[in-house]
Formats: sequence, structure tokens, C-alpha cells
Amino acid sequence: MSEKDLILIVDDEPINNDLLRDILEDDYRIRVATNGRIALKAASVSPLPDLILMDVMMPEMDGYEACRRLKANLLTQNIPVIFVTAKNQEEDEEASFEAGGIDFVTKPINPRTVKHRVRAQLALHNQRKELARQVREKTAEINLTRMEIIRRLAVAGELKDNDTGKHVDRVSRYARLIAEKMGANEEFLDMLQTVAPMHDVGKIGIPDKIINKPGFLDADERAYIETHPDIGAKIMGNMDNPLINMARDVALTHHEKWNGKGYPRGLKGEEIPLAGRIVAVTDVFDALSSKRPYKDPWPLEKIWALLEEERGAHFDPAVVDAFISVREEVEKIQRELAD
Repeated sequence: MSEKDLILIVDDEPINNDLLRDILEDDYRIRVATNGRIALKAASVSPLPDLILMDVMMPEMDGYEACRRLKANLLTQNIPVIFVTAKNQEEDEEASFEAGGIDFVTKPINPRTVKHRVRAQLALHNQRKELARQVREKTAEINLTRMEIIRRLAVAGELKDNDTGKHVDRVSRYARLIAEKMGANEEFLDMLQTVAPMHDVGKIGIPDKIINKPGFLDADERAYIETHPDIGAKIMGNMDNPLINMARDVALTHHEKWNGKGYPRGLKGEEIPLAGRIVAVTDVFDALSSKRPYKDPWPLEKIWALLEEERGAHFDPAVVDAFISVREEVEKIQRELAD
């Protein structure tokens, strides 16, 4: 059997609180507050009330002000408030709705009216909660599907280059470390870790003989391979979705340079999206520390020295600083995810 709904009764007159409790306690759980200030605290205590019956004329803080503050608080803003008051003029009713109330019951209290109003408003409130739950569930499902599609595309891009091994996994882990150190919120961290493996998805459109060439590329081959950011951006397309848009930014801009001498757009400084600036550092670090058809891995000391040298030229100084500050964790990930 489901637990009864919880109602918070707010009135400075004990007799009124007792009357409402007597009317409702057979069907609902009851919590009581004796003024507006106490009501704010009582409404924020877990479990949150499902509905509030609020008197208007109270000392310290009247019901209108208490309701306005409840509606301004993210924790309590969705709790429906019914005003219960002796003020029964048309302007009083209007003031109740302007303060954020959803209904209005006048004193002296009619038990049948109170029960009907409470039952009706709780039914609407519970319908809204269920709808919101369904929307959250469906949104989470859609986001998981999008993330899985992105992961699959990253795998497809990796299959073009058999020598990269766990490159995309390392790049995404490094990228999250940097963004976390730079103070990014959890949503940005999750999205960046998801989309970072997409940085080279455009290599799907580059011939295998160029990608896997065991020596250095000639000028024509280099020009060809430098088209892969544009190819990756075209694969991701333009959508009104932050996850897809970040994936597109990373694919398009991870070869741009802080000084404007990168490709394909020659973007400079903060013209380059932050996600692209972060992946630029992690991609170069991992490429240099890994074996490729055309080179052996560099010693780590040499790579860290290069990052310092290119700070403010190839790379965003703030990104390099954040990356160096988590060097120990980076090298641990490198060992754990070694090819």
C-alpha cells in the first residue's frame, strides 16, 4: 500500500491547526507550522510536503511572503499551496494567486470544501509529478541512446587506424581530468568524456593507405588527411543538442592552435571551443606517447617538456597548466590503458 500524502498546515492559531488536522488526518499525514518562517523550514524537511494549507495573516511573516519564498526555492517551488483565510474579497483572492497559490479557501472552514479542494489539488499535483517522472525517464533514455551512437561512431573511426589501440579511451579520460581541474560542472564532464573519442571520426573518410602509411606523409597526403576535421563535423551534422554539438566541436577543432596556426579554420585563442582546446592537448600527448606506423613513442619527459614549450603557442595555457597539475593521474591512466 502506498504511503499517504503529506500535508503541511500553517496557521498561528492552534485552534485552526487542530480543526484542519481533525478534518484531514484520517486520509493524510499531517505536519504543522505556526508561522511563515517556521513553514519555510518545515517545507524543506524530508520528506517534502505534497501540499501546503497556508493561513495569510500571521505574525513575523504572512502567508503571501512565505509562499513567494517557497516558490523562489528550487527545493520547494513545485509544492502546491492553498491559502486558508478569513480574507474573502476579490482582491484577496487575486493576491493569493499572485503570491503563487493555486487555490483559495475562506474561513470559517467548511470540512467538505476543504476535503474536496485538497483531494483535487493533490490529484493534479501527483499527475504532474508522474508526468515529470516519465519525461525524465524518456530524456535519460534518449541521452543514453545518443551517447551509445557516439561511442559506436568512435569505434568505427578507430577501426580505420588499427595502431591507435586504446588511444580514444585514454584521450577521453585525460580530457575529463583536465576539465575537472578547470572547474567544469558534472554535465560538461560527462559530455566531454563521451564525445572526446569522436575527435578523429572524420578519418573514416580518409583512405587506409594514407592513415596506415609507415613513413612520413608527402604534401598531397598531408593535405588529404587535414580534411578529416571537416569530414568529422559533417558526420556529426548540426543539431539543437548540446551533446552532438560538443562532439561536432571536438571533431572540427582538435587540430586548431591557440596562436591561430592550426587547421582547418585557423581559429585563434578562445575562438576555439573549450572542448576542442582540451582534446587538442590530450590528443597530442597520447599520439606522442604511443607507437605509430611512422614513429616510436617519445619518452614522457620529452612530451611534458613539449607541452610546456607549446603553452600559449599550440595550446591554451590554462589547459596545459591543468593537464600538468594532474600528471601523476595521467601517467597512471596511461599505464592502465596501455596498448
